[in-house]
Amino acid sequence: MKKIILTLAISILALNAAEARTEKDSIDNPFRRYVALLEEDCDACGCSANGGSMGFSSMLNSNFVGIRYIHQSYKSRDGVFNNSPWIDENFNTAQLWARVPITERIEIMALVPYHFNNREKATGKENIDGLGDITLMGFYTLFGTKSDSATVFHKFQLGAGVKAPTGKYDSANNGSINPSFQLGTGSWDYTLASEYTVKKNSLGLNATVNYVFKTENEKNYQFGNQFNYAATLFYSTKIDNLDIVPQLGLAGEKYDENKDHGEDVPLTAGDILFGKMGVELGLQKFSLGLSTMLPINQNLTGGRVEANYRWSLNLNYSL
Repeated sequence: MKKIILTLAISILALNAAEARTEKDSIDNPFRRYVALLEEDCDACGCSANGGSMGFSSMLNSNFVGIRYIHQSYKSRDGVFNNSPWIDENFNTAQLWARVPITERIEIMALVPYHFNNREKATGKENIDGLGDITLMGFYTLFGTKSDSATVFHKFQLGAGVKAPTGKYDSANNGSINPSFQLGTGSWDYTLASEYTVKKNSLGLNATVNYVFKTENEKNYQFGNQFNYAATLFYSTKIDNLDIVPQLGLAGEKYDENKDHGEDVPLTAGDILFGKMGVELGLQKFSLGLSTMLPINQNLTGGRVEANYRWSLNLNYSL
């Protein structure tokens, strides 16, 4: 396991460029069924209070089409004072998602979200719903193994993507404590990502990092750039024809300050560390996944916003 961890660290931090150029094994085949999670896509707004979705991939099916439901629970101060009351905020997303192979090394990912968010303020309940920002990403496999005789399988991918401003952005929410209460950022945003997964027998370890570049929208507001990282342990087992893959790991997010007309907006930066666990069940070409994330440590908008939990449920069909 020490050797696995060392290999992982070198590959993620240094991008293992030399090995990428000299890898002689062909792209994975048996390992293809164990692609791990890539945290975190900016699913609704992506500023400090609403960090993202719960991954780009399935543990069981690397290429699939499916539907996913995501729930994120927060509480925020309804006012600028320390004694302002806390209010509950709920971010809900129904999402169509797919990861489709184009060539042996290239895959395309698409996320089409529909949001329905609500919060209870002193002035009454507030609801917004509608299409969110659509994301398209491409992933390129630099190296991977598939030999049936190999004892360790691994795979390293680089990715890049774009998020289109298809979700409605309401500048009136900029003045609220939680400016993430939006259907979209109103801006074109761009992502760079890397993912490395290693698996020996039934035990695997996945690590990811990605960075989201936010741009200024038509209302001259710009949400802060976002850095995400994650590590996930997973174990694959089988009962009769049912594949079972439990998962356990950590995920972190860090956000820069938002900008309004080029000026930093105070108390909009932040960071959060989650513990996460989940399980996926696979039967023939179908898989069902459940995942939850609980905060371990957080500092969002100067402590005026707190994340309670996130969870997701997905149903996929393997391609």
